[in-house]
Amino acid sequence: MAAIASIVETCRRLDINLRAYLRDVLPKLGEWPINRVGELTPTAWKTAQPKSS
Repeated sequence: MAAIASIVETCRRLDINLRAYLRDVLPKLGEWPINRVGELTPTAWKTAQPKSS
């Protein structure tokens, strides 16, 4: 529960749409290489998103 609460709060603080984040990240978890798991954190995920004008 604490891990989920942490992700939710991090998304809120970074102004990330939680549903968009989870919709993108959750399907990747099964096949994502463990050495790249840091790329799925909310902070890294937000940085990797295309910038809207």
